[in-house]
Amino acid sequence: MPSVAIDREKFPPLYRTVAANDAGLESHSYIPGGLDVLTSHPLNDAPGANPEQFIGLALSTCLNATLEAIEERRDLPHSAQVHTIVELARDTRGFQFYLTAEVKIPGVDHDTAVAMVDLAERRCPVAKLLGSSDNVTVQLVSEFSPATPVES
Repeated sequence: MPSVAIDREKFPPLYRTVAANDAGLESHSYIPGGLDVLTSHPLNDAPGANPEQFIGLALSTCLNATLEAIEERRDLPHSAQVHTIVELARDTRGFQFYLTAEVKIPGVDHDTAVAMVDLAERRCPVAKLLGSSDNVTVQLVSEFSPATPVES
């Protein structure tokens, strides 16, 4: 996907927030005046969320919100569900993520569901942000895959 510069005068931001982490992974991440989440490393047993979970939630939530808007425009009830499997793996320079967003749209025929997922992937801001990565897949499924934990 080619890089697109944002013309902020022509398209000024409609929303702005700050997501902050001031003390590293074993601390907390927060939105000033709002959400505050305990964070921890994904490979230990300490309580807390981690970047893998945050990016999975971002893709699942944004993609499903986009599908909800598509369903509404088609006068369909909102039935779409999105589960994103996030995997952390080593590579030659450290670590990388693999994301597989699985989409179910009960009550919609297969061809219509495929078209809706394709449109949602092209419209969802998070999917567009991640779309240039070969490590990100969005797919229509009839059943969600079991995401069994990896034992180290």
